[in-house]
Amino acid sequence: MPLYREQGVVLRTHKLGEADRIVTMLARERGLLRAVAKGVRRTSSKFGARLEPFMVADVQCFEGRSLDTITQAETLGAYGPSISADYDRYRAGSVIVETAERLAEGDPSRRLYELLVGALRTLAAARIPPDLVRDGYLLRALSIAGWTPGFVDCVRCGAPGPHTAVVVQLGGVVCEDCRTPGSPRLDPGGIGLLGSLLSGDWESALAASDRERGQAAGIAAAYTQWHLERGLRSFSAPRR
Repeated sequence: MPLYREQGVVLRTHKLGEADRIVTMLARERGLLRAVAKGVRRTSSKFGARLEPFMVADVQCFEGRSLDTITQAETLGAYGPSISADYDRYRAGSVIVETAERLAEGDPSRRLYELLVGALRTLAAARIPPDLVRDGYLLRALSIAGWTPGFVDCVRCGAPGPHTAVVVQLGGVVCEDCRTPGSPRLDPGGIGLLGSLLSGDWESALAASDRERGQAAGIAAAYTQWHLERGLRSFSAPRR
């Protein structure tokens, strides 16, 4: 069987048999990768902790007929313990990796892989609020996937902004002539925050108020689930 090495982010795991695990990863070159890690649930396992969610690892695998088998794993980014230790970071991280898995169902994308690693690194560092890290990842990941939202000019007719009404189905802000009944209207700061998150301007994002962050979070969640065409389980996790 062919042997290969890959770098990947562990998205989720589930038990297989008495001691094994199936590990779902976003790999740098191969995209979505599912492989069996044998014996990792035993206390004597040498690399079980390296294959937990939110970890970045260099893995050696054998190709199999249905599932590959992980034979070695070396840690490249130990983000799991820090993210899992805080409930808000864990909730944000869960949304991020679930979205990554949905987006990875298409062709492999190194840009999506690098964005995911950067988001988890930032989340684990705990210098930026988890909701901002999450929403910034969602908007930029969707942009890489081909669904770049617009938060300046009207996304329907191109009328110059600023505009404050948002129609998720159209892809961003709209002018008064293009606004549909029931579409939400955000504070100017909420629109500005969405633009900052999309561009990765953390300095401006950190200056946003709680109200603006709440408005931006609602749009980022709605925009993500609209394009993924189904809800994300992680969004429904209870708050504390």
